[in-house]
Amino acid sequence: MQLTLLTVLGLFLVLEGLMPLLLPQAWRDTFRRIMALKDGQLRFMGLMSVLLGLVLILFSK
Repeated sequence: MQLTLLTVLGLFLVLEGLMPLLLPQAWRDTFRRIMALKDGQLRFMGLMSVLLGLVLILFSK
């Protein structure tokens, strides 16, 4: 269980690091646009991310 969790965390960090590594200007522009969103819009994006993640986890078993 711990090995799987560490593997998932490592994969997450690799994927999160790809955009700033390969496309730093696009990464900055994306964050500027995200900062301009209202709280409700950010919460909706967060909710959709959580739901998509749960669906992926359920289908991976």
